[in-house]
Formats: sequence, C-alpha cells, structure tokens
Amino acid sequence: MKKQKKLRGTTMVSASASSGFPSHEELLQTLAAQNRPMRLDGLLRVLGLARRERKELEAALDDLERQGSALRLRGGLWTRPESLKSITGRFSALREGAGFVTPMRLTADDEQESPRWQFSGDKDIYIPSAQNGGAWHQDLVRVALLPGAQRGPSPEGRIVEVIERGLKEVPAHVVHRHGNSLFCRPADSRLPADFNVELPAGSEAPAQGTLVLLAPLKPLASDLWSATLLGNYGREDDVAVQEELVKLNHEVPRDFPAGALAEAEALPGEPGEADFKGRRDVRDLALVTIDGADARDFDDAIHVEEQSGGKGWILRVAIADVSHYVRPRGRGCPGALDAEALSRGNSWYFPRSVEPMLPEVLSNGLCSLRPHVNRLAVLAEIPFTAAGKPGKPRFSEVVMRSAARLTYDQVKACILDKDEAALADLRAQERGEEVLRMLEKALALYNVLRQTRRQRGTLDFDLPEAESRLDDLGRVVWLGHRQRNDAHRLIEEFMIAANEAVARHLRDADLPFLYRIHPDPDPERLESLFDTLEATGIENLPPKPAPSAMQGVLAAAQGTPQEFLVNRLCLRAMPQARYMPLNEGHFGLASTAYCHFTSPIRRYADLLTHRALKTSLGLDAGPLPAGQKLLRLADQLNRRERAAMACEREMDRRLGCLALLPRVGEHFSGIVAGVTDFGIFVELEAMPVEGMIRVEDLGDDWYDFDARTMSLVGQRSGVQWRMGQKLEVALSEVHLGRLEIRLMPLELPKGIGGRGARNPRSPRGSRGKGSPAGRAASGRKGSSSGWKLVSPGDGESRGRNDKPGKPAKNGKNGKKNGAGKSGRSGQPGGQSARKGKNGQSGKNGTGTPAKSGRPARSGKKTAGKRG
Repeated sequence: MKKQKKLRGTTMVSASASSGFPSHEELLQTLAAQNRPMRLDGLLRVLGLARRERKELEAALDDLERQGSALRLRGGLWTRPESLKSITGRFSALREGAGFVTPMRLTADDEQESPRWQFSGDKDIYIPSAQNGGAWHQDLVRVALLPGAQRGPSPEGRIVEVIERGLKEVPAHVVHRHGNSLFCRPADSRLPADFNVELPAGSEAPAQGTLVLLAPLKPLASDLWSATLLGNYGREDDVAVQEELVKLNHEVPRDFPAGALAEAEALPGEPGEADFKGRRDVRDLALVTIDGADARDFDDAIHVEEQSGGKGWILRVAIADVSHYVRPRGRGCPGALDAEALSRGNSWYFPRSVEPMLPEVLSNGLCSLRPHVNRLAVLAEIPFTAAGKPGKPRFSEVVMRSAARLTYDQVKACILDKDEAALADLRAQERGEEVLRMLEKALALYNVLRQTRRQRGTLDFDLPEAESRLDDLGRVVWLGHRQRNDAHRLIEEFMIAANEAVARHLRDADLPFLYRIHPDPDPERLESLFDTLEATGIENLPPKPAPSAMQGVLAAAQGTPQEFLVNRLCLRAMPQARYMPLNEGHFGLASTAYCHFTSPIRRYADLLTHRALKTSLGLDAGPLPAGQKLLRLADQLNRRERAAMACEREMDRRLGCLALLPRVGEHFSGIVAGVTDFGIFVELEAMPVEGMIRVEDLGDDWYDFDARTMSLVGQRSGVQWRMGQKLEVALSEVHLGRLEIRLMPLELPKGIGGRGARNPRSPRGSRGKGSPAGRAASGRKGSSSGWKLVSPGDGESRGRNDKPGKPAKNGKNGKKNGAGKSGRSGQPGGQSARKGKNGQSGKNGTGTPAKSGRPARSGKKTAGKRG
C-alpha cells in the first residue's frame, strides 16, 4: 500500500485513519488550513479520499454552504467565508433575489451619543440571486467579496450573515382565509416569503384582497413565515391606501420625534419685532408667490423692477429664512429639528398627502410666505442688462410681506391671455394694480433671460408633467397631462438665476457648500447615443459626437416626428444631477456654477446653502460643515433624493394602474417608448402611462432585436417595431399587484421592403445573424394569435435598465418565454434585459416598478421644477 504524502499546511484526515468519511468539522478545519481556495480534486488529495468519494465530498460541501460555513467560488473553488475580505452594508433587493449591498460603517462624533451605521461611500457590491443568503430587502448584512468576480463596475459578493432585519413591518395582501388563519403575500415582490397569520378568537378577519400590515415573527419554512396582524388598510382602489403602501415599501419618514416637535413648538407663532432687528424692511415691495393651485408650501416670492433709461431690470427673489429657525446643534440649541431634517433630506410628496422635511408649524406656517403677513426671508437682488447679462448681486436678511398668492393659471390668464375677468379679479385685490404692472416687467425680463440661456447652450426638454383627479372615495377618475405655459417657465427662469447668483458668490468667497452638479455625458455613452441616432435615421448629425452638439440635435428635432425619439434617447444618455462639494458645472443648464438655494422648506441642501450665504455676509449661522463631513452630507442627500424619486415613480405607476383598471378592452393611441428583445413599451398619448406589448403578441413571426437601431424586425415579414413609432393598442390586462399593464397591437407597422417581405438575414425560426454591425439579438418567436385581445398570462416581469451603454455584442435572448418579461433596456445600443441597480431589474412588482409615465403629484414641487 502506498504511503500517503502529507501536504504542507494541511491537517491530513485519512479515510483509513478515521472512522470513515471526514466530518463537517474536519472539512472546515481542512479548508481553514489552506492558504488558497481549493477545487474538489485538490481536497480529495489533501483528505486522502478516493475519487469515488467525490460526490459524497461535494454533497458535504453543499451542506456546509447551506449552513453558511463554506463558499463555492467561480471555477468550482471552495473556501471558508472567513478567509475572504468582508464588508457590512445594507441590502437592496431586486425582484428575482439578486441585489446590491451598499457598504456602511459604524461612526461616532461629538454630536452623537452612540455609534451608528452610516453609508461609507464605497462602491456597491452586486449579490447574485443564489448568493443572497436568505437576506431580505433593507437587511443589514455581512458580505464576503468574491475574488475576481466583477459585474460591470460593481464587485461581486455573497451574503454570509444577516446582522439585523431591516423591515420590522411588512405590508401584504390577504390571499385567503383558513379558519382562524390568514395566508398573506407581501405587497413588495422583492420579499421572498409569504406569511401565515393566526387571528385572535372572535376577531374580525380582513376581506380577501385587503391590504394589511404585518409584523414577521419566525420562519415556518424557507418561504413561509408566521406573522402578527398590526393593521387593516382597506381596499386597494383607494389612492390613500396606495399612498400608505408606497410609504411602507420605501420606509418614508412619518412622525417627527418628540425632540424635534418640542423644538418646533417652542418657536413663536409669528415673527416679532425682536426678529426684525438688523433686517432690511422690504414690506413696501410688491413681492408675490406664484405656484400651482394646490401647492402646500410657499418658500419663494419674486419682484421685478425696471431700471431707468431702458438699462435693464433688477430681479428680486425672496426665499423663506428657514435657517433663522432651524439651527445646528450647539450654542444652546438642541439641534433636533436640524438632525431630523437632515435624516429626511427632503419633503416627500403624494397625491393626497405630504411627509414634510420640517414639522407643519414651520413648513406650512412660520416659514411659509403666505400673503399679507410678516415673514423673515433672505433676499437676492440681481441686476440684469437689457441683453440679459447679470451684474453683481446683493444679498440680505429682510422682513417682507407677500402682496399676493398667485397661481400659474391666474398669471397666464392675466399677462399672457389678457383675460378681462381674470384682470378684474386681480385688480380688485389689495395692491392688485401694482402687482399687474410688476408682472408685465417680469414677463419682459423672462423673455430676455430665456433667450440668453438658450444661446449659451442649455438643454431644454420641457417635458410635460401629469395631472390626476380623484373622486370623493379617493379613486382616480381622470389622468392626463398637466398643461405648462410661460408662467411656469417664468418662475423656473428666475429660480435658476437666483441659484446661479448664489453659487457664483459662494464660489468666489471660497466657502464650503454643496454645488448642484450635472457632469458632461460619458464619452462612451455619447458615442453610443449618436451611433443610435444615426442608425434610426436622424440626419445632419455632427461628424464627431460632442456634448455641445446635443442642443443642436434637440433643436433640430423639435416639432418633427422624431422629437419624441430624440428627446428620450438624449435624456437616457445623460448622468443624474447630484450634490457635491466640488464644482463640476451643470451640463444641462450650461452653467459654470450652480447650487440649490430657493427651497429650504423642502430641501436640506438649500438650508446648508443659506447658512453658507449668511456666513459670507458676516452673520452668525453656526459652524459650516467642510471636508469629509460635507462629503458625507452630500452622499446622504443624494441617497434621500433618489429614494424620494423611486417613491414617486412607484406612486405614479400605481396611479396609472388605478386609472386603467376599469378600462380593460378599450383602445388607445400610443407611441413606442422602448424596445427590448422580449417586447416593446408603449406610452399612451392620452395619459403619461406605459404598458407593454410582449413579443409573443406581435404576430406570427420570429423577431431580431437590433440594439443599435433599438428595433425588433420580423425575420419573415420584415415588420419593424422601433422607438418613436405611433400605433393603436388595446388594453388587455392591468395587474395592480405586479404593477403591470399589458397591451395588444391593433395594427401592423410597415415592414422593411413592404408587408410580408422576407428578411434575408436568416430563415424563419432560426437564430438571427444580427444586424449588419453584428449586434442583433437572436430570433424570438411571436404568437399566432394575431392582433386581437387574448387571454392574459401570469408571467412575472423584469424592470428595465435605462442606462445607456455600448451595443450588445450578441444580444442573447435566453429562454423563449422571455416575452413575458416586462422590463426594458431603453439603452442606445445597450444590451437588452440587463439587470440594473436600484431595483431596475427583477419582477416588475410593488417595490421598484418599471418606470412609466409620471402622473402628477398634487401640489408637488420637484428639484427639476426650479433647476
């Protein structure tokens, strides 16, 4: 018998020397003794096992992997989690189990009583669905980084420990009742378990389909937990119920902590003479607020004065002085209001409610610039020449009195339409004639500023917003486009001017503050964008893609059939604006320095800007954050802004589903807003809502997806479905639980070479050869149901990835039934159906729905509204 050779650094466990096959503990000891991951063959040698025991060894390792004690790496390598680098972070789940972990660290400073977890700012870690370790969305987890594994820019890892459950309460739907038990399914499809709820004897059971709130208790099986019933919200067609669900899904901040409420209640009901000391008195100026009819807070007022001799104008923008009342901790101030405002980051708007950044006594009272009452404000006075060139601005603390609370429609009727009835109503108000004369001057200045900004290269998409109407029961009775006019744009133009003036002033003063930056498009994205525009037939493109050419492309497409396509593609090619302590300019506004100053009631970033501005004027505003602390603040505010946007998108999608629920079977006009290898997205013309036509519903043909031209082309018929096409569709199904809207085409678009023309690239039913550039996806079969309503399917769906990127090299389709997936790439030349971050992948359900058109939030103010 051969003597077994002992390998250096091993704990040899011979099969003959032991009672047989090594125990789990011995396997773990062997893995721990290695200085590198091992394959099965290597472990067999180290353990002295015969090759016939390979399956038994693999089964034992699989068992250890299920217990979290061993890890299988790429290439069949095995190791212990402890041997890999690990990080702690918050898990953001996608719909099919995969997700991202955002790294966090325990931090403490003088202002904190105990250490707490904060985002570190490091790259997110991608977690494949098979490596999520049973974690739920929002769990605090420990992740082992997998060596050599990379998913795009993100490293890859495996969750090895759930440190803390992030969700203490879970909204769910009642599926059915069994005696005193309820079987419930989570409303957020990212959660991997259903729930069994035991009802107390004699209690009233919620009806089937009702939305309830549960507290998870313990696992009963891998996909079933016991839970306690906490609340019953009612029927799903009530917008208030949908709002509640979205707030729970996104953990929207609700009640203010006692400390913040106590600090707010200690403030005076109205500003007094002591508050006016040291302030300019501008109560004689006819400052007015102009907002939507259903606006809930008024934080900005404007006034325009014409300079003598036609030399230009003076623009005055007065902003509520929130920093006078909300102060950082220290110097006798508890800082509870400031800490809570930072935690929230911004206000969160819904159709029937708002979760404000500040308590209502401030946001809707002491800080709101209501008409004919004294208010504290920070005033920016900016002189402009007749050509629209700004001069040196002047900033000051003031006491003001708004002369009128005007609406956009009211200003349009008076100044643009010269409506006699509207003019008479305004003249009848206190100081009405003075306000009218001021508005005429404001309109003249607006026209000059708008033209000046266009000349410097600003990008103006002027995308329509949406509007909804509800009945007394809270049901959506109408959803459509909100009409925008020059009254909206006038306020936007003046707010942009004020934000730029403050940013330039603080930049020149060399003070730490947060810029609002919008970087130039990534060169690869830009090249991909122009490549796609050229492939879709857009003419007169510049020979070399450049950011400066985008304005010309948008202007050339305005009013043409290609306007929709060009606007969408250009939007998707641009990065997201964000807050940063370093100035990188604002590409979309063609601004060299920009910040947020005009909305401190609803954005914490603006509050920081006010404090920096006061410091520049020699006023006491408390210590200014700088360096790493300011960078962490920017990261926090960026995250809260993205969270609020995701919350709004889900609410929009729910409103769209509610509006369409009673209209199944109706016909609509629409336009193709996105194309993937598994179907096309259609935006309805009558309302800002998207639905999907699955590829199996496109007719009896096989389709090639060309990522360069963003089109699906029938191999046999030559029928081409592409972005920007107009078509008629029928509404086939609305699934509120999955937030899916399924459409059926009522007409066949024109084919390449005419209807029925055979595509010579590949025979029907075979895998497509691709586009001439070699970028087409493989062929996929449509159904033979024709263009008529068919029975809806139960297919789950994937979110779409709007991130522009390089064209896919092969565009592999995956399984044939991928047509049931209702996500979309939307990428100029991008790989279809690719999972993305922030919930843009996975099943298109409750938590992070596929993006659709955006129904209006009543009274909502967004950062985009005013720069």
